[in-house]
Amino acid sequence: MSSRVLVTGGAGFVGSHLCLGLIEAGHHVICLDNFQTAGAGNLAPLDGNPRFSLVRGDVEQPYDLEVDAIFNLACPASPVHYQHDPVRTIRTCVLGAINVLELAKRLGVPVVQASTSEVYGDPHVHPQPESYWGNVNPIGIRSCYDEGKRAAETLFADYRRQYGVDGKLARIFNTYGPNMHPEDGRVVSNFIVQALRGQDLTMFGDGQQTRSFCYVSDLVDGLMRLMATPAGFGGPVNLGNPVEFTIAELADLVLDITGSRSRIVRHPLPQDDPKQRQPDITLAREALGWAPKVELRQGLERTVAYFEGLLARAG
Repeated sequence: MSSRVLVTGGAGFVGSHLCLGLIEAGHHVICLDNFQTAGAGNLAPLDGNPRFSLVRGDVEQPYDLEVDAIFNLACPASPVHYQHDPVRTIRTCVLGAINVLELAKRLGVPVVQASTSEVYGDPHVHPQPESYWGNVNPIGIRSCYDEGKRAAETLFADYRRQYGVDGKLARIFNTYGPNMHPEDGRVVSNFIVQALRGQDLTMFGDGQQTRSFCYVSDLVDGLMRLMATPAGFGGPVNLGNPVEFTIAELADLVLDITGSRSRIVRHPLPQDDPKQRQPDITLAREALGWAPKVELRQGLERTVAYFEGLLARAG
């Protein structure tokens, strides 16, 4: 059955893919975005689509729309972007959560919150299950995002307990794919853009820190499955690829796919950068029937093709 779905932050990397996925599933989508970190180009495939509408707005301010379901993805998600204006980042996390929850409460509709694996900080438990409370520095340079998302999770849990709001928490692990910003500072986009430009690949630390990379189509599938769960299920639930790679392995794979002769240059590890990151997706498998399907090499090949086209158009 078709429904009207609000996607806050819908012009961003993940949001744009989610908007497209929802429309392909037969829904009408309203995208709310202030374009702080995203360009309108991500939404170009939806131009003129009668089941898509764009509202320019900021989740820090209350808004009133009539919808049947809400995905809250509004927040800068890369370190370069969220550290640029840390006060605004945490305001977006907290006020954005309050405003989306108030709307969901008024309408009596389900709402999915895009939380993050950053709530686990630099983890002492590996892989990370949802029951792990994390190891987060509350006053570090990443805290605006880490603690902002943790506060948003608290709000979702309390609105569920106090008001019965059907809020659902998705803890999103490293995700990559087309529509990433070439200057967002994330490791996948950094390596690919640097390799395609023939620049040195910037590796922080010794490259032995690990990440688990989920292709964006798999993540969108997980988010939509989470929305479809019964009202009694609120999570949090990890959404990410459980296959672990070192950053050095990622760099070698990018160089192989691009055919680049770029060198790898090492720099000191940034403050509070986690040494290991790998999701335990047992709950996602059991509650959502979900697991990633796209292997890293396949996903990187698609992402490299996207950036090749982007850089070619930019001249």
